[in-house]
Amino acid sequence: MLELVLTRRGLRGPLLLTGCLLALTTACGSESPGDTDSNTGTTNPTTTNPTTTTETSESSGETDPSGTESESETAGPTTEDPTTEDPTTEDPTTEDPTTEDPTTETTDAVCPQGEIVCEGNEAKVCDGMGGFDETELCDPEVCVDGLGCVTCEPGSTQCNGEVVETCNGQGTGWNPGVECDPLQGTTCDPDIGNCTGKCSSVSLGTSYIGCDYYPTVTSNGVATTFNFAVTVANTSDNQATVTVTRGANMVSQVNVAANSLQIINLPWVEPLKGGESLDSTWPTVKVDDGAYRLRSNEPVTVYQYSPIEYKGNGICQAGLTLDCSFTNDASLLLPTNVWRDQYIVASRNGLGDQIPGFYAVVASQDDTTVNLTPSATGGLVVGGAGVSNNGTGAVTLNQGDVLQVYSTESQQADLTGTIVDSDKPIQVFGGHRCIYVPNETPYCDHIEESMPPIASLASSYIVTAPLIRILNNDEVTGTMVRIVATEDNTTLTYDPPQGGAPTNLAAAGNFAEIPATANDFEINADKKVLVVQYMRGQEATLSTVGDPAMAVAVPTQQFRTEYLFHAPTNYEYNYVNIVAPSGSNITLDGNAVGNFSNIGGTGYGVSRVLLNDGNNGNHTISGDQAFGISVYGYGVDTSYWYPGGLDLKVIE
Repeated sequence: MLELVLTRRGLRGPLLLTGCLLALTTACGSESPGDTDSNTGTTNPTTTNPTTTTETSESSGETDPSGTESESETAGPTTEDPTTEDPTTEDPTTEDPTTEDPTTETTDAVCPQGEIVCEGNEAKVCDGMGGFDETELCDPEVCVDGLGCVTCEPGSTQCNGEVVETCNGQGTGWNPGVECDPLQGTTCDPDIGNCTGKCSSVSLGTSYIGCDYYPTVTSNGVATTFNFAVTVANTSDNQATVTVTRGANMVSQVNVAANSLQIINLPWVEPLKGGESLDSTWPTVKVDDGAYRLRSNEPVTVYQYSPIEYKGNGICQAGLTLDCSFTNDASLLLPTNVWRDQYIVASRNGLGDQIPGFYAVVASQDDTTVNLTPSATGGLVVGGAGVSNNGTGAVTLNQGDVLQVYSTESQQADLTGTIVDSDKPIQVFGGHRCIYVPNETPYCDHIEESMPPIASLASSYIVTAPLIRILNNDEVTGTMVRIVATEDNTTLTYDPPQGGAPTNLAAAGNFAEIPATANDFEINADKKVLVVQYMRGQEATLSTVGDPAMAVAVPTQQFRTEYLFHAPTNYEYNYVNIVAPSGSNITLDGNAVGNFSNIGGTGYGVSRVLLNDGNNGNHTISGDQAFGISVYGYGVDTSYWYPGGLDLKVIE
């Protein structure tokens, strides 16, 4: 089989402690007038830093034009000024601390000895008997319960020019963070200590739609006559200006019309691509400024294609494959506002002592420390760039740097399950230079996908099998399903039941497979898991199109009610699988979607739709209930597959 690959594809490679604030009114000392709201009994700070805001106010919503945070206002048409409150009109149901029934006092309200509590901006150290050992006025510092007088309240933010700084966990100083970016139309507002504008993180929320992306070339032996490219879908009603840079160099700047799409070809980054040979040695590499940076002043959706064409200018048809790319896949890119600091990798095993799997790590901030913990199968690595042959390592990356880790080429080597941790947000891709699926079934194809952070993973997924064209008919074909544990002793169940499917994963990083299934079913776990699907090789599907591709499954908790997605028009066949609650009304490109088939007792159904090439492959889909989509397509001896979009909320 391996010899077949070399013969047929020789031209390609592929987180204060809280003080006893309430207890202060009864046992810890008297409070100064105005410090306590008589309606709530909570302590109000008497001094604040006007350039800072706590994380809770930061996430409560975008400010309106008057500068008032609309989502943090109290309900009702009027607000009460506590400084002018008339005691004769006080709600009789509200307890007056001066007339409190002493029988209601409790002895357990005394502050523990040594605990620091704040009255206004005064720090007091409790003596454990209802009094204080010492007091200190925090001026010009601020008082924080549990910490006392500190420089700033942990987690609060401030503007330093256009850089948002965040107070560290000890309150001793400020750490630089996001820089508000004129190319994204954002500026730092000192009143809220954060970036403002439609491309600010508060405005964007947590989804696949954003303004700041890092397209990244990954290992692929394809000929450079085919183009690495990104597609930018403008989801707004305004023209978007999109700027692509690499390091300090400008690469491209284009305008993308409202509700339209633009393809941007980008040069291959050879140290990451790795030439066109399939039979070689691939040491782990770190490439400074290896990733592109793509920024837009309007929210957009970005996909990358490696490469975007499957056929060149010559003959590329079944049986006459003289000018075909052979190794293609695509990935939905995640914007930097949803990047996190912990990921688990999905890849594949080495192919026949010849071709390795990989994962790639991208930083968006300087001095990002990345720590690698291999899985049981992820310890066979071709070391380099600070990564050991056993798969462990600690590597520092600066903005735009890429670390690409290669497995050995043994079938026992599989980077799947490797944990990638960092001290700042990162992006992680998993994939393979060119892989058989299953292991002994030709032909090989490049696979890649952007990994969702563990924080956005869940315990419930619905997987559906794709369509493929066989003898002029679209038929459902079996796929390989891989389930990866993020915690030890993970129990798995299925709806409908899947005979022979794995029911337990003993350790974090372990994975199990359903090797070939054309069934649609729900996977339920008692802990978070990562679920991926792989298309099988052409000889397994008996089609004249297709080959392996990989897609990350989307948790039902991350489904959305609308998507704008792209399917390349130069592929022979493009499809979308739509998974929606039973009875949903789904509209694709203005047309109602029907033909849903129920999926066990899940309350969901699936509809598989052949896509046309209208609107340059740009498609809109919406529903009256949250639903999920996956997009895929086929050319001669190649294919691509990716989730059409998703939310990336943090799931506990």
